[in-house]
Amino acid sequence: MIDFHDVMQRVKEILSAETKKEKILDRDIADSLKLDPQYFAVIKRRKKIPYESLAHFCKQHKISLNWILLAQKPQYLT
Repeated sequence: MIDFHDVMQRVKEILSAETKKEKILDRDIADSLKLDPQYFAVIKRRKKIPYESLAHFCKQHKISLNWILLAQKPQYLT
């Protein structure tokens, strides 16, 4: 089963590497996924993965969706 917190941790890794910030907040994740921060709080509480938003995020950052969801290598698309 795909774990919400594991997926969001990998999103945090990407954002941290891009912005050079150590601490990535939920608001930063919501903004990068183009979600309302209040909606992100709801899906976080329900542990509902926003697949469509993640797909757009992966396309924009050239990241493998398999890596984000399942931690399968390779991380970056060529």
